[in-house]
Amino acid sequence: MTELYKRPDFILDEPFTYCPGCSHGIVHRLLCEVIDELGIRGDTVGICSIGCAVRIWNFIELDFIQATHGRALAFATGAKRANPDKCIFTYQGDGDAMSIGTAETIHAIARGEKVTVLFVNNTYFGATGGQLAPTTLPGQKTTTYPEGRTADRIGNPIRTCELLSTLDSEGYIARVALDTPAHIRQAKAALKKAFQTQLSGEGYGFVEFLGCCPSNLKLNSPVEAWEWIGNHSSKYFPLGEFKLPRSMQEV
Repeated sequence: MTELYKRPDFILDEPFTYCPGCSHGIVHRLLCEVIDELGIRGDTVGICSIGCAVRIWNFIELDFIQATHGRALAFATGAKRANPDKCIFTYQGDGDAMSIGTAETIHAIARGEKVTVLFVNNTYFGATGGQLAPTTLPGQKTTTYPEGRTADRIGNPIRTCELLSTLDSEGYIARVALDTPAHIRQAKAALKKAFQTQLSGEGYGFVEFLGCCPSNLKLNSPVEAWEWIGNHSSKYFPLGEFKLPRSMQEV
């Protein structure tokens, strides 16, 4: 029998504590596959903040630093500058990185810190009860705005990749989705480019993953939550690469 696929052996055999259908598990696996393929497991350190994202160190056998809420990129900046030979990544949700951590995110990218950011956008503050986040879609209902988001009262969602791509620092920025096998393959390819940009010394890597929070969407099944990504989330947040380092640009 030919082995077509193998589980990365540093994914720990632990009970999955995310909600059924949660996108975080997919990103965890893609992260491990990319780290294995690049051969950097022993030189990689992850930084995670408060929120659903903080659970990552329960499932992956890597060195991790837990940051205070929103400060993962501040921690990552210090870790990378003190250890420039290490591969440093942050694992953050949309509420963490683009609400309380907006300043850290924008200024780290503006400075061109040579780190990699995994930014999981499920349009909610998921861990704390489904409150409105900076990426909550127009009309989307949350526990803090059950009538739905309105631009005149709350403002419009932040398109993070588009915002960061206006900064002049060199790096890689992409938005991917986790709703179909084809999109998941594209997500892995983007994540690999993000790490390669750091490893080559060219700059930062930033990948936004459009995921879903089945519990807060209150749909009938995880499948419907995944379909919601394609039918709603990716319509407001278009997929694609927004910035490439020089080595990846066509001559």
